[in-house]
Amino acid sequence: MKLRKLLATAAVTLGLLGSFLSSAQAEDDSGATSDTSLTTGVATTDPVTDDPSPAPDDTDTDSDPETAPSAEDIALGIEGTVHDPATAPATSEDGQFIGLETDPQTACDDQVKSAAQTPDAQYAACASPLEPAGEISSEERAALSRGDAPADTSAAESAVLAAAPDAGQTGQEDSPQEAMDDTTPASAPEDGSDASAAAARSPWREPRWCRDEGVDMTWYIERLRGCGIWRAEVNAIDVRTGSRIGGIRYLVIGYSFTARDSKTWAYQTQLLEVSRWGRAVTGTKVYGSASCTGKCKVTHKDFPAQAINSRAEPYGQFFMDTTINTAAAKQRGTGRSIASWKFSNPEWVAPSDATKLSTVEVRCDNALPGAPRQVGCVKLRAVPVISYSLTGPWPEVAKHIKDAQATGLPGKYGTTNYLTRLTNGSKITENRKKACPSSLPRPSGKSCDEYPFASTWQGARYSGGPFSRRMINATQNTDAGRALNGFYTYSRVLDGDRFLVWIR
Repeated sequence: MKLRKLLATAAVTLGLLGSFLSSAQAEDDSGATSDTSLTTGVATTDPVTDDPSPAPDDTDTDSDPETAPSAEDIALGIEGTVHDPATAPATSEDGQFIGLETDPQTACDDQVKSAAQTPDAQYAACASPLEPAGEISSEERAALSRGDAPADTSAAESAVLAAAPDAGQTGQEDSPQEAMDDTTPASAPEDGSDASAAAARSPWREPRWCRDEGVDMTWYIERLRGCGIWRAEVNAIDVRTGSRIGGIRYLVIGYSFTARDSKTWAYQTQLLEVSRWGRAVTGTKVYGSASCTGKCKVTHKDFPAQAINSRAEPYGQFFMDTTINTAAAKQRGTGRSIASWKFSNPEWVAPSDATKLSTVEVRCDNALPGAPRQVGCVKLRAVPVISYSLTGPWPEVAKHIKDAQATGLPGKYGTTNYLTRLTNGSKITENRKKACPSSLPRPSGKSCDEYPFASTWQGARYSGGPFSRRMINATQNTDAGRALNGFYTYSRVLDGDRFLVWIR
């Protein structure tokens, strides 16, 4: 399990006083009696009025959502975010031919028939669909081991997106029709162009977990990145007999990343030869293109003709921009990047048919509370997770959440019983008042903590169900709430977005 460590600040665990609230303490709030509070731990003999300092505010989660978190809050949120890739739910597009109207065998037969009409033609090429694999072979593992992927790619990804080519300079923006169906990559470049085109280019290194965990041929995704590995092959066909006479087996690494504060996202496909056999495959090259469906456009595509062999791993790199109306407020929209590539060889009468690979959905928006003019993009189906540690800086918060989740309250990591964010300030306040009315005495140095968080639709007022409250160390409560707000911003958790809480 990959997880950044929480901020290593020392914290003293204060023992919770164990006497329970009587119903009389909340008699002025009919919805806040002890039978609706699953966990308590509030002392009745140490009223907050005995403390000469002002009572601490219960500000763990319900600060004004329209106020931008500080840089320190966001740093706390980043450190508390679980960076563990999850498998994206399968769709008909993931790892399949996109927009192909006929099945692969029909496409291959048509390719061979077309080639047979060309005088003196000997060989055609057919590309297989991308397919899953039960187990990785030793040859495939050897191909994957040729690369050294880093554990943390965030700095490199930020640099790539900051230097993304401008669409106005490149002139490579797709038209609406191309964005809907770019089934044919650009014509194969001249033989000598691949060396010069590849000069000063280098592939982006996908995160290490991709080669460790993505080898079952599916997309693994985090909130800001996704990666996966697929198997395929291209075969040379004798047009006179229709039989296969040679082929190249290869793996495809798909790698896509976004940024929480950018309208642009990036996508790379890299091909790794596993093995080859037979005739008419020496000198094979691959080249490609990209398109985008949904609220996006391709602003730059770079997949020149490159050799593919055991020493050369060709790749294509693409940049996409969201097309949501950023002049209007609270806009959001999703899009998918689709990479396509073809193989060519001097002995073939024509290039192979196109192979395609789509990313999972990317959502871009300018609807983040506290940052209404900031545009950012995330992997929509990656459910973000925030973590609190029982031995970290906020152990009382962690213990309360752990106990509350043990009773069946939602949000527990490893389940699909999600929390969903609430951003309406007045509704957050109503959740807070229901769980922690002002009539409840706050012992000295403590404040009222509620779970599910007031900043969720599962909070005390709007869930319509049970909730938990507990008096805990006020400083821990406040700082853990700052981390939660930073997490919301870092992961671009919008109103209604799902998330989970992991107690370690």
